[in-house]
Amino acid sequence: MDTELDPMTDDLPLMANTNYMLVKHYVLDLDVDFKTKVIEGSIVLFLETGSQYRKTSSTGKECCQSHFDESHKKRGSEPCHIAMTSVSPCSSKYNDFAVGGKGEEDTSDENGSHSNSEQASGISTLKDCCDRESHGNKDFLLVLDCCDLSVLKVEEVDVTAVSGIEKFTRSAKLTDVSKELENLRNQIVHKLITLPADCWKEQLYYFTHCSQAPGCGGLLFTTGPWSLEIRKSGIQTPADFPHAIRIWYKTKPGGRSVTWTTDQSGRPCVYTMGSPINNRALFPCQEPPIALSTWQASVRTATGFVVLMSGENSAEPVQLREGILSWYYYVSMPMPASTFTIAVGCWQEVKPQSFAAAIQTNTEFSLPSSQTDFRWHEEVCGHVEYPCRFQNPAARLQAVIPYRVFSPCCLMECCEECLLPLVPQCLSAAYATLGTHPFSRLDVLIVPSNFSSLGMASPHIIFLSQSVLPGGSHLCGTRLCHEIAHAWFGLAIGARDWTEEWISEGFATFLEDIFWARAQQLSHDEVKGQQELKALLRWRRLRDEVQNSEEELQVLRPKKESTGELSESGASVVKYGLKAEKIFMQVHYLKGYFLLRSLARIIGEASYLASLRKFVHKFHGQLILSQDFLSMLLEDIPKQKKSGLTVESIFQNWLDTSGIPKPLLEEDEAWKDCPLVRQVSGEVTKWIQTNQRIRKSSKKKTKQDEVVFQKLLPDQLVLLLESLLEEKTLCPSMLQCLERTYQLQKQDAEVRHRWCELVIKHKYVPGYGDVERFLREDQAMGVYLYGELMVNEDAKQQELARKCFASAQEHMDLSSAKVVAEMLF
Repeated sequence: MDTELDPMTDDLPLMANTNYMLVKHYVLDLDVDFKTKVIEGSIVLFLETGSQYRKTSSTGKECCQSHFDESHKKRGSEPCHIAMTSVSPCSSKYNDFAVGGKGEEDTSDENGSHSNSEQASGISTLKDCCDRESHGNKDFLLVLDCCDLSVLKVEEVDVTAVSGIEKFTRSAKLTDVSKELENLRNQIVHKLITLPADCWKEQLYYFTHCSQAPGCGGLLFTTGPWSLEIRKSGIQTPADFPHAIRIWYKTKPGGRSVTWTTDQSGRPCVYTMGSPINNRALFPCQEPPIALSTWQASVRTATGFVVLMSGENSAEPVQLREGILSWYYYVSMPMPASTFTIAVGCWQEVKPQSFAAAIQTNTEFSLPSSQTDFRWHEEVCGHVEYPCRFQNPAARLQAVIPYRVFSPCCLMECCEECLLPLVPQCLSAAYATLGTHPFSRLDVLIVPSNFSSLGMASPHIIFLSQSVLPGGSHLCGTRLCHEIAHAWFGLAIGARDWTEEWISEGFATFLEDIFWARAQQLSHDEVKGQQELKALLRWRRLRDEVQNSEEELQVLRPKKESTGELSESGASVVKYGLKAEKIFMQVHYLKGYFLLRSLARIIGEASYLASLRKFVHKFHGQLILSQDFLSMLLEDIPKQKKSGLTVESIFQNWLDTSGIPKPLLEEDEAWKDCPLVRQVSGEVTKWIQTNQRIRKSSKKKTKQDEVVFQKLLPDQLVLLLESLLEEKTLCPSMLQCLERTYQLQKQDAEVRHRWCELVIKHKYVPGYGDVERFLREDQAMGVYLYGELMVNEDAKQQELARKCFASAQEHMDLSSAKVVAEMLF
């Protein structure tokens, strides 16, 4: 791959030189200040010397090498931490928090030890990093991903000062007296991060106390647009570089990893947004997926605020002093830094009305007897060592993990009625499909109205848009199922290359249908009907997206044979990762879904789901590429090889080309025979006839009220409105009748979006209020409507678009604001 990174392109640079050094644990210690809109404090990084760069590159040339101490080279018991460990960044969020008091804001440059300057020259090319590390004449550079942060100070941590730490030094073999203390510190960190999984509590204890240890010397650093480079004068190899460092820093109010806004009740809040740049504007970190780490975090904020975070524990606040609470979370499963998430606000927990009701819903579902004998549970896990739930007998029987629901106070009643009852049903349905839940608990939070998608999954926490709440349980249930599916695909199993988003989103889209059908306890025929209707809607959406987007963004494996390749230092880029319009595309959801659906039809759903369960048990806690899943699936079904179904043919037909995959081109005809679809077709005909009668007898009272329209499911209503959108002219009286018949203002957001499209297309002025409400309250879905309002070149509509954008722009995420601004101006 090209070793020169150009930060001005649409590719997102992942600068961290993970082949030389890997962060194994973060300890964050932060204060959240809503007055200044700043998060500040320290982060302590516990590092391990990397080993991947000792191998030869794909070109056959030997990569840059570093000198390892003998203890590192010879440890055979420690598993490889590179390509065989958990989680992908696709859907989730951010990293870690520490413990330790504030340091002085020393910004002087007199001794060159640190700098606040954000200069482009601070970024070394990958070649420069390689030169520094392979030749003995330059200091080693630790490169971290960092953006929109003010770094104040970087220092080495003296872990030898921790009481009781001598237990980690007993077997240390120190040979170089002149470097004895430095070697001792690094060996202590090495022994701490390689403790066995059953010592995780002791490990957390010592991580906490080491993070509070005093500094023992400042480190030189430079910040650039995308990176933080740290060095210690005279240290030329990763093995000799300090393995425990503390960074004092501040976020910036406009930092692209966090959103400062107000909730639906008008109270201030902040949350990580899963933006294209992930967490590097929340804390300095290693963004490449292979940099799997654990973390712990202490977060202080004013009384009245609740801190929710990616953590295995349900944190209870501790009062430090009057008006200040501290919240502590931790995780013991290594995951990419991008999956860390935090949300701080005046959230209220939504609790069930009675304990008995909660118990009853927890036992509604159980694992079918045919699925209880997971023989592969007896196999050794393929991931690095950590306290794994898949090896825990009690966890394997837990159909519903502990869960909590949080929302702003004004939405609590709605959440209690709609969302809360669905959580155990959807968790049980997921368990019945895939088995053991990868995570021990779940928080679900209704985030502010400016959240730019319907949902986002992170370890232990799901963000949902308020748009899923109105209009019954359908949209809320399907979206909740989608995000729960990410616990397995996207988090417990992640993409080794972020360009393969379909591994996360395609699987979650496919599985949401399976989960939701089980949660509703539908019959076989009902399941088949709903899934065929859903397939038709998704086919139409894919067709439209393919017609209205750049071809390069329609390819699921844009790097093709280079997918998964890294530079010699471990840095890489995410292809098209910074293209604003890509965030609103669903091609990786839709093409991925149709590929998995096609494979399920070929193999048979029962066999296919059994293969998925086997895949989960083989690859949980690891990072994969597309071929890992496809190869295992095809090996499981040897007869498919005779039909010409190969990994290469799937790449060619589905993943490596733009447009609609060839196998899909004829399928929409079959879906039209689905009873639910035929019912919609009949209703569409009635509405077209009604429209014609109204137009012919505009001066007379028409008889359209005599027409009996059937009750339709939410997805049927979506198809009905999409079909009516294809009509050239619909008169105002007919649109009024349509809205009244189905009470469209009370339907879910998917239905109301299509209604707004009809209002805009036909300039139905009485419906403009519905459009304005949608753009204000359903920002997760409203971006497309701005374009529709401008296309008609109607003065009233364009005024409406600009008015809504002006009121929402301040709180929009940057990508949404950029896309809308391009439509309007």
